[in-house]
Amino acid sequence: MSHNARPLTSARVLHKIKALSTPQTSTEYVINRNPRNLERLRIAYKPGGYHLEKPGRSYWHTLEINSTGRYVSADVKHFENGTILSASTSEWAIKQQLYKTNDTSAFVNLGRVLAHRCLQSGITEMTCNVEAVPGSKLQKLLQTLQDNGVSFKEPSRLPNAQPWDAQRHEKPWEVSEEALETTKSK
Repeated sequence: MSHNARPLTSARVLHKIKALSTPQTSTEYVINRNPRNLERLRIAYKPGGYHLEKPGRSYWHTLEINSTGRYVSADVKHFENGTILSASTSEWAIKQQLYKTNDTSAFVNLGRVLAHRCLQSGITEMTCNVEAVPGSKLQKLLQTLQDNGVSFKEPSRLPNAQPWDAQRHEKPWEVSEEALETTKSK
């Protein structure tokens, strides 16, 4: 037996259990580790932009696609923090799986990769101001993103309820009894 180790007694075990079960008083602040939480609850600030701007700035996340003569890249940008997700055919792992880095299959596979990364990071809705010609490579990329679970319509911001409002908006984090009954009847 080592010099520092003492035999376990019931008193020592009971003391250790009490020490572990009592809540620790702490002066530390709670840190929100999910900065997108308020956006998911639809109560975060959403910039309005100016009325004369063509694409507008009323979004939390937007999709930007850049196509050069050799590569294609797609970025998901946040209105405050800039680029938060990106995928490009110039990435080594993607480039090794493609015959050409700017043909139709490259656009489709880039859409699959970006959709997978978006879903992994919890981004399921974003705006897309890209106008695609039907049947084009760009339209196939956008269709692949939608087929893999990414929506191009962000939910609107929850308006602040005023005390004099007759009708209150339903909060997305609350479930009403009527909503449960309608889902059970379906």
